[in-house]
Amino acid sequence: MAYHQLDPEDLPATDDYPCDRRALSEAVELHALHAATYEMAPGEQLPRTYHYHEHREELFYVVEGTLHVETPEREYEVPAGEVFVAEPESPHRAHNPDDAAASVRVLGVGAPPTDIALPYDPDE
Repeated sequence: MAYHQLDPEDLPATDDYPCDRRALSEAVELHALHAATYEMAPGEQLPRTYHYHEHREELFYVVEGTLHVETPEREYEVPAGEVFVAEPESPHRAHNPDDAAASVRVLGVGAPPTDIALPYDPDE
């Protein structure tokens, strides 16, 4: 049996990422689940690009603030305490708008962990 307790603030931030990302999966060597915390200042976004996954299911639990998620159909506003789920092949871009009053903190999980993000161009 193996158990882990950690404070994401003790983990290093992911280099070259558009917001403060702390990789929980890598820290405890998870193999079936991707998990990370994200903190987005106003104007920052969670993913590197507007994207979708072929197989990954993604879940974003908003810890603090309001997460905005752009999709081809509409933009969602997800307040603290609520969850946003993107099913496979569902384009999305999670972000904190430029005019937001505060940062947004999110716990993001997804499975399978190795399904890479595929870019989505809303203009195509």
